[in-house]
Amino acid sequence: MFWLNTSIKFLYGYRSYRCCLTLAFNRAIGFSFSRTLDVKMNDPVENAKRLAAFKAVDNHVVDGVIGIGSGSTVVYAVERLAQRVKDEGLEVICVPSSFQAKQLIIQYGLKLGDLETNPELKVTIDGADESDSMLTLIKGGGGCLTQEKILASCAEEFIVIADYRKASTNLGEQWSKGIPIEVIPGAYRVVYQKIEKLLGGKSDLRMSGSSKAGPVVTDNGNFILDWNFEGVKDWKHVENSLNMIPGVVENGLFVGMARKAYFGMSDGTVMERNV
Repeated sequence: MFWLNTSIKFLYGYRSYRCCLTLAFNRAIGFSFSRTLDVKMNDPVENAKRLAAFKAVDNHVVDGVIGIGSGSTVVYAVERLAQRVKDEGLEVICVPSSFQAKQLIIQYGLKLGDLETNPELKVTIDGADESDSMLTLIKGGGGCLTQEKILASCAEEFIVIADYRKASTNLGEQWSKGIPIEVIPGAYRVVYQKIEKLLGGKSDLRMSGSSKAGPVVTDNGNFILDWNFEGVKDWKHVENSLNMIPGVVENGLFVGMARKAYFGMSDGTVMERNV
């Protein structure tokens, strides 16, 4: 009996101690998470992304099939889209451009579609690494350029959302990492030699970084070259020239595709560009 009473007291004390630790841990995590959210929402860049994304979704999304691009700004577009579906009863099917976009659609409980069953889109909303004054874009910093260009080409409207850092007069003013080019793995060396011979500049195979040895691999199982250009005047010529090189799957130049762009500004306004 003494042993039983002692054991009960021990277990009760242990549980109380564990509960106290758990409560303290949860409070610490909760405080940290709330602080992270506050910092993020007070970040002018994140706020700018959110403003641009919300305005684009409000102005261009109606019932129908929607193309969902990739990247950090698109996260806010999906958030707003889910809110409108809940509040207004919008009937939308979302076609993703990447694994990331697919997970966002699922996470927010939106209807998931694909191009096989939904080849025509009302609108595609996507971000950009840089846009010039004519809405010529550089895309593919996240490696999803091929799927993104396909979705853009299938849409009645291609709408760009970005923060103020992505708005330039000429390409290369803000984005210094070059133009992404998706290539067949076995042809990457041949391709970059031909690019440099044909168009000048310098091409580098994009590497994964310290967490993984080797090159970046796209959702399509290909490699990415980043081409640092020099003195380009005719972007349509460059886009066509790159895609004529055997081994190139697609390039990250989007010429004459975007109809409108929304850039969230640091002062809380949204700048719009049309073509």
